[in-house]
Amino acid sequence: MTVERMLRVIAGTFVLISLALGHWVHEYWYLFTAFVGLNLLQSGFTNWCPMMTFLRKLGIGH
Repeated sequence: MTVERMLRVIAGTFVLISLALGHWVHEYWYLFTAFVGLNLLQSGFTNWCPMMTFLRKLGIGH
């Protein structure tokens, strides 16, 4: 699996989990959803995301 595909899987998972936590635990979890969205937005412009660096260090996509 490529780094880009793994990044999409992780981001989608984080969004779904944080939405559930925001609904059932505390509304501040929605801030994490916003953080993931903003990070995806900036990575669309810069083609760089901190998670991509982390995934590459784990050996994903090599």
